[in-house]
Amino acid sequence: MARLFIVTPAGAGMRNGNRHTALRWATLLRQKGHRVGIGMHWQGEPCNALIALHARRSHASVLALQRKKPLIVVLTGTDLYKDLPAGSNEVRESIALADRLVVLQDAALAELAPEARRKARVVYQSADPRVRHAPPRNRFRIAVVGHLRGEKDPFRAAAALSRLQDGNLEVVQIGAALESSFKTEAEKRMQADARYRWLGGMPHGRALGWMARSHLLVVSSLMEGGANVIAEAARIGTPVLASRMSGNVGMLGRAYPGYFTVGDDAALANLILACRKPAFHAQLKRHLRLRRPLFAPAAERAALSRVLHEVLR
Repeated sequence: MARLFIVTPAGAGMRNGNRHTALRWATLLRQKGHRVGIGMHWQGEPCNALIALHARRSHASVLALQRKKPLIVVLTGTDLYKDLPAGSNEVRESIALADRLVVLQDAALAELAPEARRKARVVYQSADPRVRHAPPRNRFRIAVVGHLRGEKDPFRAAAALSRLQDGNLEVVQIGAALESSFKTEAEKRMQADARYRWLGGMPHGRALGWMARSHLLVVSSLMEGGANVIAEAARIGTPVLASRMSGNVGMLGRAYPGYFTVGDDAALANLILACRKPAFHAQLKRHLRLRRPLFAPAAERAALSRVLHEVLR
């Protein structure tokens, strides 16, 4: 068994995707008998291999390793869809120095040059929620789960709601406002439409509970490496309406019928209307059920173990 160190730019106590991934991977790898440390930087801690979440933001740790140990670099959404296309030297250098690259969904492979693609492996994020889909009967609830920041296009579901006159609809938005302007916008939308509620940040278990008690989850991201909320929704059984961009398509599959054009609240509103019909809502659930095994903890643990075996053998 190996001694491993995971570098994540998200510090202890943070509730973002990078921190959740680091903690979940540490748990899965410890279940296989490995000793795992986590930190925001690698500062020479003893390890047999380093796992760096985020090619750009973990670049200093990648350089500090100086090829002395096997290196696995996990490419996030901002790495793949923002920094790499912008020509970030830090991302390129982290990719070049990595023994293996990990992407969180299969569509991400198309973003990589052939040399990088050859050493890239797909590890789908997993979820093991203790709740199951049980939406209310007296209203049609749509959940949006994730911190309010620009890459998430956080108010697209609220904008779609404003196009629909159905008084039985509601949007529940969960996540901390990472900028004051988002807090102002959420409060303004609540005043304008009582069907929209922003609940702010909350513990992960409570957020999963809201997801389970909603008819739909909307993932409207402009940029996404592989949204863990999609894995959670698939395991819970809550259908997803998602923006048609690489990260979401890689999680849900090309044939999934619940996509809308990025930034198009009119298209999202039409999809919401379609979901009011039981047949289409059931169709989404069937497609999501087919993807569910991809997001099982055992599948993620096995995929991680294969990557580690390749770099440690």
